[in-house]
Amino acid sequence: MTGIGSLPQLIISMMLFLLLFFGIGFLINMVLRSTWLMAIVYPVIVIFIIDDVEMFDYIFSPASSFQALGESFMALKMVDILILSSGMIGAIVAGIVIKMLRVRGYQMF
Repeated sequence: MTGIGSLPQLIISMMLFLLLFFGIGFLINMVLRSTWLMAIVYPVIVIFIIDDVEMFDYIFSPASSFQALGESFMALKMVDILILSSGMIGAIVAGIVIKMLRVRGYQMF
């Protein structure tokens, strides 16, 4: 594991990403009265995390921007993939929890 020093650090990082995106997803889904918004937005957030290309470069020079994005994805290590995947799991679980709360009659959700 080259990105993170040890197994405890990996586990803590995964838990932090899961809880962080669960919390953000839960609040966004509750406030905007949507269910899967954070799960849809999360891949864009991942692109901002791993890519150094400016946002406007995707519009003005898409070929080189998407090529750089592909190279960034291919350069991810397993540790990075695990941490980013745990964030996606947190966003999906937030949508599931909101949906379950609505089914059970909580109108504010």
